[in-house]
Amino acid sequence: MKNRLEELRKQQGIKQEDLAAALEVSRQTVGSLENGRYNPSILLAFKIARYFGLQIEDIFIYEEVEQDEKQ
Repeated sequence: MKNRLEELRKQQGIKQEDLAAALEVSRQTVGSLENGRYNPSILLAFKIARYFGLQIEDIFIYEEVEQDEKQ
């Protein structure tokens, strides 16, 4: 899932380590989220949204994959 986490974090001058501490996760988790290698749990998504004062949809971009109509 694509997201704006890195963009938002950098706009506010926040280090990965500091964001990780605030969210109670590892810096590696923040890095994996930013690179799209890891999708957050719903609880973590809410924590992130609350931290930035935004809605989940403002941070995480859900792109529905269209099914092949022949299936």
